[in-house]
Amino acid sequence: MSFARRYIERNISQELFIPEPLASDLSMVVVIPACCEPDLLHTIDSLSGCTPPMGSVEVLVLLNEAEDCSVEVRRQNDRSLADLVAWKSRNPQALFNLYPLRPRPFPKKHAGAGLARKTGMDEAIRRFQQVDHPAGILVSLDADTLVEPNYLVEIEQCFASDERPIGATIQFKHRLAEIADERHRAGMRLYETYLHYYKQALAFTGFPHAIYTVGSAFAVRADAYVKQGGMSKRQAGEDFYFLHKLTQLGTVAEINSTCVYPSARLSDRVPFGTGPALQKWVNGDDRLLQTYRFQSFLDLKDFLKLLPHLYKTVVDRADLEKLPVSDAVRLFLFEDRFPESLAEIKRNSSSFKTFEKRFYQYFNAFKILKFQNFSHPRFYAFQDLEEAFCQLKEANGRGCKVELALCYD
Repeated sequence: MSFARRYIERNISQELFIPEPLASDLSMVVVIPACCEPDLLHTIDSLSGCTPPMGSVEVLVLLNEAEDCSVEVRRQNDRSLADLVAWKSRNPQALFNLYPLRPRPFPKKHAGAGLARKTGMDEAIRRFQQVDHPAGILVSLDADTLVEPNYLVEIEQCFASDERPIGATIQFKHRLAEIADERHRAGMRLYETYLHYYKQALAFTGFPHAIYTVGSAFAVRADAYVKQGGMSKRQAGEDFYFLHKLTQLGTVAEINSTCVYPSARLSDRVPFGTGPALQKWVNGDDRLLQTYRFQSFLDLKDFLKLLPHLYKTVVDRADLEKLPVSDAVRLFLFEDRFPESLAEIKRNSSSFKTFEKRFYQYFNAFKILKFQNFSHPRFYAFQDLEEAFCQLKEANGRGCKVELALCYD
């Protein structure tokens, strides 16, 4: 049985979008969800300017809309479809085959970035299935994002490296220079700095799966996408859930030799994420100035250091009082029924290596985020973002200078 046949039979209900045959050397499919995107061709032109990789490339643009969308959204998608068809006609020698896809309007309950990205990626899986290419690369990009000329070749080289990753995140920098409004620009700096702070603080704790989760800046092997169960249909945060689940399967590399440049626009299309956070900031909400207190990550670090002890020791609910952890961590573990979960993990672990792997399947990125939201502000007051990042850098021995929006080290 080919690598994706069962996944396709069980998980894909959309009709086949692309009946045309594909190149036998297809190695990469770039998937771009697009909903009411007047500047979509800027992204296509950016991709067209890339250095060609070794294998063939396809670009799937998933023009999507909710069944209850406005007339303007539908009309813009109509214009985008016409623009893409015209672009393809004008550029017959482009380095990629461009396919505009237009599914039926999505049900209101599920319409959003998650279902659009999933629909496009599922179609990419069907393409790779035709040539039985489990090592094919699915690249996730957004319709408002520009790329560097070496974008495609660096992704290709990463997946061909000796590390053999099953996925990769890509360096990102929002296009701050395009923002005229100073408060908007300041908000984007803060939001991007928060993304770097949270990822680096997570790594500081010793958590082995600290990654960036930006929908316009990742790629995944086709067989890993299938094994993980495909993209989530969530209306927002689909990138966070998909990528953190992917880390349970193997190595997710970090590509810093190229960069993507998402727009820093405001948006209210999704319930959370960059656009809504910026919109709230511009409207006067100052919460972007604050973040999870660095002490909470220090406390998590102390807890994660206990893994060898936890492997060797029976821990019941009474024993939680004896663990050398903070009150916030202790109460969270108690309410999360940690002793029961720990016992189950140990029953199914024949070695510390197996125990450690199973432990982090339980105490994963979702659990850590749950801890942060449980403990703030109950145990920790939210902290000034620059102050928290300064403490993190000092703890890592790098000095406390923080340049907001330029924290890429």
